[in-house]
Amino acid sequence: MNDDLFKSDTSPARKGKPRKSVAPAAVPAEDYGAEQIEVLEGLEPVRRRPGMYIGGTDDTAYHHLASEILDNAMDEAVAGHASVIDVALEGPRLLMVRDNGRGIPVGAHPKFKDRSALEVIFTTLHAGGKFSGKAYDTSGGLHGVGSSVVNALSEKLEVEVARDRILWRQEYARGLPTTKLEQVGNAPNRRGTTIRFAPDPQIFNQLSFSPARLYRLCCSKAALFRGVTIRWNVAPELLKAGDETPAEATIHFPNGLADSLSAELGPEPSLLAPLWTGEAELPQATDGRTGGKLEWAVAFLESGNASMTSYCNTIPTPQGGTHEAGFRAALVKGFRAWGDQRNNKRAASITAEDILGALAVKLSVFIRDPHFQGQTKEKLTTQEASRLVEGALRDRLDHWLGGNPSQADNLLAFVIERAEERLRRRESKDTPRKSATRRLRLPGKLTDCTRENAAETEIFLVEGDSAGGSARQARSRETQAVLPLRGKILNVASATADKLRANQELRDLVEALGCGVGASFDVSKLRYGRVIIMTDADVDGAHIASLLMTFFYREMPDLIRHGHLYLAQPPLYRLTHGAKTVYAMDDKDRERCIKREFKANAKVEVSRFKGLGEMPVRDLKETTMDPKRRTLLKVVTPAEDRALTSERVESLMGRRPELRFRFIQDHARSAELLDV
Repeated sequence: MNDDLFKSDTSPARKGKPRKSVAPAAVPAEDYGAEQIEVLEGLEPVRRRPGMYIGGTDDTAYHHLASEILDNAMDEAVAGHASVIDVALEGPRLLMVRDNGRGIPVGAHPKFKDRSALEVIFTTLHAGGKFSGKAYDTSGGLHGVGSSVVNALSEKLEVEVARDRILWRQEYARGLPTTKLEQVGNAPNRRGTTIRFAPDPQIFNQLSFSPARLYRLCCSKAALFRGVTIRWNVAPELLKAGDETPAEATIHFPNGLADSLSAELGPEPSLLAPLWTGEAELPQATDGRTGGKLEWAVAFLESGNASMTSYCNTIPTPQGGTHEAGFRAALVKGFRAWGDQRNNKRAASITAEDILGALAVKLSVFIRDPHFQGQTKEKLTTQEASRLVEGALRDRLDHWLGGNPSQADNLLAFVIERAEERLRRRESKDTPRKSATRRLRLPGKLTDCTRENAAETEIFLVEGDSAGGSARQARSRETQAVLPLRGKILNVASATADKLRANQELRDLVEALGCGVGASFDVSKLRYGRVIIMTDADVDGAHIASLLMTFFYREMPDLIRHGHLYLAQPPLYRLTHGAKTVYAMDDKDRERCIKREFKANAKVEVSRFKGLGEMPVRDLKETTMDPKRRTLLKVVTPAEDRALTSERVESLMGRRPELRFRFIQDHARSAELLDV
């Protein structure tokens, strides 16, 4: 035993400051006895701590319940026992999922003889048919908690099973059976399982299902297994005005991921025609059964936002994992090998980011006994998956490149160009805080803050010198920096890469933030905790904000994903009567404030701010810049809406004006008439 561990700290740094000993607070023994030890039984742990099972009680967790039930139906389809799945949103909180598979077993369970196997599945954690691998070669449900968790968190749940030409039914409420499993009739022409459930408002605070979100979920599931058809139906009254979600649809992708990726990309320019797609059987497992299957669809993009969407056993893995690692390794080794074969020494500098930064990818893997990070299964951690995917994909990539040499040479040149651009950017050192103000040459320049801790600081991007002058006076010198921009910046969605590199405004902006762009982006080097776009509260200001958001979305998407980009909300009007002052955001808000905040017939003085530059410093600070009083909007790009966001940005900001014209035509009826 080391006696030094018990000696007091006598190091020079602590000389004269003996370590204090803190005695634990006295806790009366009678306050902590055997009766304080709780034992939660059945599904009570799920209702007490839903976050442990579905990640929380927010909107994402709410829709995760639908994923769990749909995943069970998909497992039946992937196993070859179901071909059609019906998904119907029957009410704001009522969802029905039906498959034509084998049907959940209804016989008495051998261990729980007083209960059917169906009741065991829906009332017992870690109960299911996917542990041994005998009922399913590959499946998304692994822990036997999906159905029981949904049941525990549902206000009501009804199960119908058509099996052996007999229809059975049982109902539950908040995890407990309210009826026995009953034989309710004959079902000579029907088989499979139907689940109808309504999430519990006591848990989810009156949330409701989003038709658009559920429809996208069904489309992604159908693309993952081309042998399944999903019939979608939603009550028309649940669709809001402007919602493009169909009330009824038959979702089927004959070509699997290839059809899905093509639909998402639309007219976006691609270096490949057609896409690189394929399937591969994974090596057999040690017991002689198949190791699984791999499917992919890849597009090399001339421009636009790169993306990678991956799945394991039809489960989305937004945080990637080992299957994505194997995919990256296969691509890098394949392109380097092709470069060696073509005597192109520059190919040795290629990295995964050079390739993936220009790709739109959909990757699906089916493997036995996968391991995920957490119950919500957002990341695959099965180590063997990396080797299996790399081995299966590398062989196909070599054959594909060798069979298309001219196209392979073009792709190699494109990737090498990206690699060289990355190296050029690396050579350009990021600007330290102390020299940033000296290097910028903008009208008004960057007015930096004094605090060094980036997490506690923020930078305001404002329009022009006039607004910049007002913002400097209204800011907190310690934590708030101001960077004026000259008018409307370059639209990066329609500009060439050369124009982007040559644009001094954007170069200075990137230099001030210090975190790089594109493949060289490093969020740890961001010099400010918040990047706040602060423009005038009018149409021109909204346009400038749109251009800036497009720049960040295209060139610094991780800035948005890490939650650093915000929009300031300056008011358009100041309403004054006597000593009372109220601010209004727009015309409608002005009328509401006059009616709500002032007495009838009061002579309210209405002042319209022409812009931030003309706004009194006191008003600007109080309404827009003071963290204690202001309102900020965080700019986000939800993972499940990534394809929709990319499509919308390309339509509204891209190079093809006909897409904008079509958008205006499609949405003109939903626009409001503005009094200008």
